[in-house]
Amino acid sequence: MLPNRRPLNPEHQLAHLPMSGIIRHRLKWLFTLLALLVVFQTLFLFAVEDLTIFEAFYLTSTTLATVGYGDLSPQTVVGRVSTIVVMYGFGITLLTLIVSDFIEYRFYKRERILTGRWVYDMKDHIIIINTPRQGGEQYFSRIASQIRAVPNYETIPIQILTQQFPNGLPPELRDVGLTHYHGSGSDPAALKAVHAGDARHILLLAADETDPASDSLSFDIAHRLSESKLASRVTVEVVSDENRPRFKALGVSTIIRPVRTYPEIIVRAVVSPGSEKVLEDLFNYQQDHPHRYEIELDDLTWADIVSALIRHSIGTALAYIDHNDEVICHPEPTKEVEGKGLIVLVKSSETPEVEVLEEALDGYRAFMAKWHAMQKNSEDKPEDSFT
Repeated sequence: MLPNRRPLNPEHQLAHLPMSGIIRHRLKWLFTLLALLVVFQTLFLFAVEDLTIFEAFYLTSTTLATVGYGDLSPQTVVGRVSTIVVMYGFGITLLTLIVSDFIEYRFYKRERILTGRWVYDMKDHIIIINTPRQGGEQYFSRIASQIRAVPNYETIPIQILTQQFPNGLPPELRDVGLTHYHGSGSDPAALKAVHAGDARHILLLAADETDPASDSLSFDIAHRLSESKLASRVTVEVVSDENRPRFKALGVSTIIRPVRTYPEIIVRAVVSPGSEKVLEDLFNYQQDHPHRYEIELDDLTWADIVSALIRHSIGTALAYIDHNDEVICHPEPTKEVEGKGLIVLVKSSETPEVEVLEEALDGYRAFMAKWHAMQKNSEDKPEDSFT
């Protein structure tokens, strides 16, 4: 048989609420009492005075607001006594308490927001856990601008979960709409406060982009997120490549190296999954890298050049350098290219010499010349006639 349990008294219940909850709870009851007083006084005046229900409510409201137009006033003794006792004695006092609590709540909220302790009602937002060891302000500003430049991400809320900025976010970060919560990603209460379960993306930054030991902290946070079945939404920075399999085993969607000078990599991982692999590869020089070749370009279109390099397994043409030393990216595919250099994405372990490119392009020119000649002969050849 279960023992009898005494219900918690109101004071004990309030003790378990945060300060904002206590103020809101008090405001709720003050508004309720004020509404009851207004209803009581309106009905009382309607009953004892020669007033319509609307006039009684009007008189009650103007008395409560201390406006006192004087166009209406209680004429009976009981009506006047009721106005003095109910409205002046209780109503205006309650209204003063409401205004005082509201101002207190605004100051409390502002202080909590400034120190990163306000719990926002967020959903479908982006959470960034940790702050770069150096240049955090610039890094977050660039990430925000890059994300907001992506279609359908222009107004997405972005919140930082960090133990930095104890005195508030810098003005330049607040101006771009960033908010923060003061806490650690390894704290379940902090993850709950930033509504990690409702986030669209979670970016887990390395606490120190130069120290492999920071991967341990990242792994602890990623493990907590994995336990909450949120690993598929996580993009994590890993300092040591040897630790990548551990994060992959947790089900983390994207694992990248920390590149503080180029936050666009992590932004690409969020808005265009998979593209970060290409960008990351360009930075490590281990598999592929862009290589510049000094080579004369003419008599070929950009589509011809791209096709020739692919056919000869040389690499992927990224851009060319014209005779004014301008780097031309994404040229028109059917426009004839004239320049003095070519930038090609090649295998770092097998970087072809410039002679290999020249041979491939010359061979493609000969192939195209032969193909055009065959086309011309086919057009000039008379059609067979039948009699």
